[in-house]
Amino acid sequence: MSHDSIESRSSLAERIYCAAVVASALALVLTTGCSTKNYVRSQTGPLIQQSNDLDAKTAQDHRAITDTDQRAQAGIANAQSAASTADQHAQAAGQSADAANQSAQEAVNRVDSLTGVIANLDNYKELSNASVTFGFDKSKLTPDDKAQLDAIATSLSTARGYILAVTGGTDSVGDAQYNYQLSNRRADAVVNYLQAKYNIPPHKFYLIGIGKDNPVADNTSREGRAQNRRVEIKLMSNMTQQSATQGTPSGQN
Repeated sequence: MSHDSIESRSSLAERIYCAAVVASALALVLTTGCSTKNYVRSQTGPLIQQSNDLDAKTAQDHRAITDTDQRAQAGIANAQSAASTADQHAQAAGQSADAANQSAQEAVNRVDSLTGVIANLDNYKELSNASVTFGFDKSKLTPDDKAQLDAIATSLSTARGYILAVTGGTDSVGDAQYNYQLSNRRADAVVNYLQAKYNIPPHKFYLIGIGKDNPVADNTSREGRAQNRRVEIKLMSNMTQQSATQGTPSGQN
């Protein structure tokens, strides 16, 4: 065998070996690449699924929150509407009460004096009287004042053809015009109490606000001024009507 033939075989063997090495390396790379992809897929798959589940849960929670918020807003709107309606009813009731009180006040006889207003005043007899006093620049009844008014009101059930003469007064301190207004407020306080508690018709009252005129005590002393800050109430009954009622035979009106 020649030297050239030996070298040729050796070169061929080397090429075959190299090709085998390259093929093995390529196979190893391909096998490693596939293994790596499979590993990545096995590791990332659950994470992707968890992310998808989390997105779905987040969307569900958002829908629930939105629905709850809408219901809450609807509930608030209904509550506000109900409150507004109740407030309107309360205002209407208050206005009706004010109107009724105003009508009652207008029906009360406000006079300068009883003489001349009641033509037959001489026919009236005083059945009882009371006097309530007020603090300085005050027109609010105290519990003691109300007790005195309750006492005079007990006579009304047996009185016939009666009127209530209510005279408000003040001490001498302050402006005359202001004291006239204050004396009327004090008389109003008495009338309002008797009307509300005993359902006395407004026309039965004759109100007189005399301010600081006609004091019942000396205004130079504290005690005297306290007595002048008063409202006098006189229960007066028409004697003519009383006599007619007493003279009516039994069983007749």
